[in-house]
Amino acid sequence: MTTAILFVLTAIIVLAILLPAIFLFVLWRRDERQEEHAVLRNYPLLGKMRYILEKMGPELRQYLFLNNNEAKPFSRNDYQQTVMSGKYKDRIMGFGSERNFDEAGYFIRNSLFPKQRGELAIDNEPKIKTKLYKIDQDNLFRRKEHREDATAAPFLLTDENAVIIGEHTCRSPFIVKGLVGQSAMSYGALGDRAITALSIGLHRAHGAWMNTGEGGLSDHHLKGGVDIIFQIGPGLFGVRTKEGEFSWEEFKKKSDIKEIKAFELKLAQGAKTRGGHVDGAKVTPEIAQIRNVEVGKSIDSPNRFNEFHTPKGMLDFIQQLREVGGKPVGIKIVVGNTNELEELISYMATNDVTPDFITVDGGEGGTGASFHELADAAGIPIRSALPVVDELLTKYDIRHKVKIFASGKLLTPDKMAIALCLGADLINVARGFMFSVGCIQAQVCHTNNCPVGVATTDPKLQKALSVEEKSYRVSNYVLSVREGLFNLAAAAGVDSPTKLTREHIVYQTANGELFPVKPAVSS
Repeated sequence: MTTAILFVLTAIIVLAILLPAIFLFVLWRRDERQEEHAVLRNYPLLGKMRYILEKMGPELRQYLFLNNNEAKPFSRNDYQQTVMSGKYKDRIMGFGSERNFDEAGYFIRNSLFPKQRGELAIDNEPKIKTKLYKIDQDNLFRRKEHREDATAAPFLLTDENAVIIGEHTCRSPFIVKGLVGQSAMSYGALGDRAITALSIGLHRAHGAWMNTGEGGLSDHHLKGGVDIIFQIGPGLFGVRTKEGEFSWEEFKKKSDIKEIKAFELKLAQGAKTRGGHVDGAKVTPEIAQIRNVEVGKSIDSPNRFNEFHTPKGMLDFIQQLREVGGKPVGIKIVVGNTNELEELISYMATNDVTPDFITVDGGEGGTGASFHELADAAGIPIRSALPVVDELLTKYDIRHKVKIFASGKLLTPDKMAIALCLGADLINVARGFMFSVGCIQAQVCHTNNCPVGVATTDPKLQKALSVEEKSYRVSNYVLSVREGLFNLAAAAGVDSPTKLTREHIVYQTANGELFPVKPAVSS
């Protein structure tokens, strides 16, 4: 018995020594012979550690080495504020702001005599039934919390402050009583569970909307009953023939769907001026059917419409869409060539024909897949783009006819309020809603390997995403940021965020000088 035990122990010890040694030898031998990496040929084992640390680098920087305001594209603070709003409906912080007040930037000009809560023009009925997390214990080694039912105020605009899109041009104008909705994110870029959770959560919050993105309308968009803006991209997905041409028959079918409140022609997107891309691994039979494309084949839509290539052609097309569909039609742009933009707006004024809205997407906008050179260099940021569009529409005296949606990293109430002051009427958010349904900024959206089941169509990966749980986070996030906008309006001395203008912000330079933002002036 003793001999057998000694034999077994000896065998275990020998294996414990030999197996790692054999494994390291195989690695050394393979790396020494390969020709791809020079460092591995000279230093087979130490070089391997270099690549391991390089692979771990993004996570190490995100969690250990970068401060709360350094990470890109969103800082730790941006991410946490969004998650806290969705999970706890909480924006409270203690001790002091981590904003770098020595950097140049915009600030709200708070009034000496702010509005009291009772003086604000808020529609807080009906109340929203939601679910919030409550923390029971939170220390270094243990975190315990539970979820409970809660009732929340919706913080909607009153009827007199509601934003009406297409009021004088459409048979069915779009009346918006919440200032924040979901920016364009296609089904295919996002999985069905993420789309479903967004639809349910946005509808629960009331007053919000959901933009389909250029990928077309799916049953998952419709599950919650939320108001929908149907985006038509150059690929014409959802409103095209099998040959890829625009189909008026399909467009009429979409316009008859009661949830669809407006249509948006996507001329460009902040990080994706090349046209859309969806990797073939994401193109399931269902997505192929919705878009009328081939299963498993990567989709690259054109970077512009073939149906028009001049201001006149585009506006004639918009007029026809409105006549056939009876609903508002707008355009989505990225501001770049301001001369071309002024020519377009001048043509609108001269010929008395305008889109019902313009969505201005900043060059810093997000994407599921784009080239670095386009994401980094094409298009100007939202805080520079918004004033340009607002001023040109005002200059040609058509600002009152066109509503402006703003998008581009506008996750939190302060960033949204600045955008409203710079000329926006409504705010679009994409990645903030991705955070709400579980995104951890893994930045693998283009690979179909999203580890939390958000930006993937892989059924196995999507199992991680609980539709019911995430839908409540979506609702809470919307309710929270709307409340934050009313807080900032009250601080500025106005009773509604819709009344925030350039006079309510000031620009501070890096050396502390203050510059008021001049109002747009008509010609």
